[in-house]
Amino acid sequence: MLLKPPPTIFFQNGVVSGTGDNFRRSVPPAIVCAAAKGGSSPNSRAITGVVFEPFEEVKKELSLVPTVPQQSLARQKYADVSEAAVNDQINVEYTVSYVYHAMYAYFDRDNVALKGLAEFFKESSEEEREHAEKFMEYQNKRGGKVKLQSILMPLSEFDHEEKGDALYAMELALSLEKLTNEKLLHVQAVANKNNDVQLADFVESNFLSEQVEAIKKISEYVAQLRRVGKGHGVWHFDQMLLNEGAAV
Repeated sequence: MLLKPPPTIFFQNGVVSGTGDNFRRSVPPAIVCAAAKGGSSPNSRAITGVVFEPFEEVKKELSLVPTVPQQSLARQKYADVSEAAVNDQINVEYTVSYVYHAMYAYFDRDNVALKGLAEFFKESSEEEREHAEKFMEYQNKRGGKVKLQSILMPLSEFDHEEKGDALYAMELALSLEKLTNEKLLHVQAVANKNNDVQLADFVESNFLSEQVEAIKKISEYVAQLRRVGKGHGVWHFDQMLLNEGAAV
């Protein structure tokens, strides 16, 4: 009866085991790699320690690169509904900016002359416009197409017989900020539904916390204006805003 010698086993650390009792010796790692690559075992690829083979895996991505000039080269995992949601949010931000700009023009009138409120709403308008532009930049970054939509004409008069103009305008601003927050949460929900973690992160890191702060600040302004009424207290509130110089 012929006895076959035990098989030689190659380890990644360069140790060879087998061929005789208690036989162990070290060989250069290059020999181990060569033996592993030359083996017929289906696990030989794993033995080499290769995890990422870019030239193999990139073949699939290369086939997805658009060749039509009208198509974006940067677009990746960006759903059409996400693109539409971003365009809608651009319209929301521009609309709110437009309303705030109308408020600025009203309070800057010579027969209204509440400079603090005028400056507050002017800065708020500029900030909302910056938000719209930030969404536009993101749309282009992801390979979407910015599609600007119509904006409704805002009110030009903000006087209110019962509340007065300052309180009425500030309550309107609070409602707009809450509505904007709802729209932002909708964009984030669309992103989550389509597994777009990048869009969700963009909305959360750039807008949601800031929106909560804006709602809190304007809520305090509404409470203060309700306390002072329509008379002389509005002037003092306006002076406070003028000294603060802080927009939402």
